[in-house]
Amino acid sequence: MADTVGAAIARLAREESGRVLALLAARFDDVDLADDCVQDALLQAAETWPTRGIPDNPPAWLYTVSRNRIVDQLRLRASRRRRLTAAAPELLTESEPSTGPELIIDGRELGDERLRLLLLCCHPALDRDAQVALTLRLVGGLTTAEIAAAFLVPERTLAQRIVRAKRKIRDARIPLTIPADIDGRVGVLLGVLYLIFNEGYLSRGATSSLVRLDLADEAIRLSGQLIQLIPEDGEAHGLLALELFHRARFGARLDVAGDLVVLSEQDRSHWDSTMIDRARTVLQAAVARPGVGVYRIQAIIAALHAGAQTAADTDWEAIVDLYRILERIGPGPVVALNRAIAVSMVDGPERGLAEVDAIDGLTDYHLWHAARGELLYRAGDREAAGAAFRRALTLADNPVEQRHLRSRIEKCVVTGGRSGE
Repeated sequence: MADTVGAAIARLAREESGRVLALLAARFDDVDLADDCVQDALLQAAETWPTRGIPDNPPAWLYTVSRNRIVDQLRLRASRRRRLTAAAPELLTESEPSTGPELIIDGRELGDERLRLLLLCCHPALDRDAQVALTLRLVGGLTTAEIAAAFLVPERTLAQRIVRAKRKIRDARIPLTIPADIDGRVGVLLGVLYLIFNEGYLSRGATSSLVRLDLADEAIRLSGQLIQLIPEDGEAHGLLALELFHRARFGARLDVAGDLVVLSEQDRSHWDSTMIDRARTVLQAAVARPGVGVYRIQAIIAALHAGAQTAADTDWEAIVDLYRILERIGPGPVVALNRAIAVSMVDGPERGLAEVDAIDGLTDYHLWHAARGELLYRAGDREAAGAAFRRALTLADNPVEQRHLRSRIEKCVVTGGRSGE
């Protein structure tokens, strides 16, 4: 029973807390209070569900308990009495949480509220790191630990960032609205959605799954809403196309045993062809818009992978050229790493390894060490490859990735690496 309750609460926190928070924040115009009360309600679930049982409608329960807590808090604030009465007079007599099916949320209305919350979190009064962290926390439903992993920063640093951002929103009375001119927030918003999708593509939390479909699909849904709001933005289309191309490969990324299958070894018949077709349509709309940007370039790279019948058919030379363009318009160590891997497919592992080793800033990034291990293995240095894989293993959080790295270490030992180090 305890395991069932724990799983239900975890699922509620992951899949529904962001939606409930968005609705309550819009209704009461107080993001910080809504977040606090949703978290309090989740704690109450952990305390009461083991004895009272799981409600028939957990999202309705979470919404009602959180809402009643907000009402209680507003009641205690005499200076906000008129605001409470105007915002939700019908709640003043409610005391017991409802477990019935009455929480029916119109998908379009919910999307609008979540988009408003996204844009609030991306307000220019907040610095960029705070914008991304706060949005992932409040809208994406990621834990502080998961966001810290995505940022490659300590969890405490990330937590302080979120607290400061929420305080600034409260103190500055930043409104929960969709501004007439959102150009200043679009870049940050796209980055936020991309990070949410990336957490879905490769969960960096210590979970048993490689992917989190809820986050990946939520990022795709929100990206689709964004292009409806700003249909002329080519980068928004590019991001959606990129997400769809990657999402199409989810069915081939694990084998029947649940182990990781790298891109070059995936059964491409398991890729979602319908989703790839949708991605291509969105990409056509993206490149038809003026300008060039990082998401459109990445989507074109993903399209080249999707168009190759086999791994050997991949046009790696074109991909190298695209990564060079990407480095010019959006440089960064991870982009340089991806370019170096592509270079190794054209010019050999030794050339790729030299470029990987020249990258600064990724010594604590497990995929940098994993890439070095693969290149060293291809170059025939099994001992050094094993050392690189072992270093990657110490940095990887996801159990599926950890199993894959252990298998690579074992292969290095079998094929000549030394196991006693």
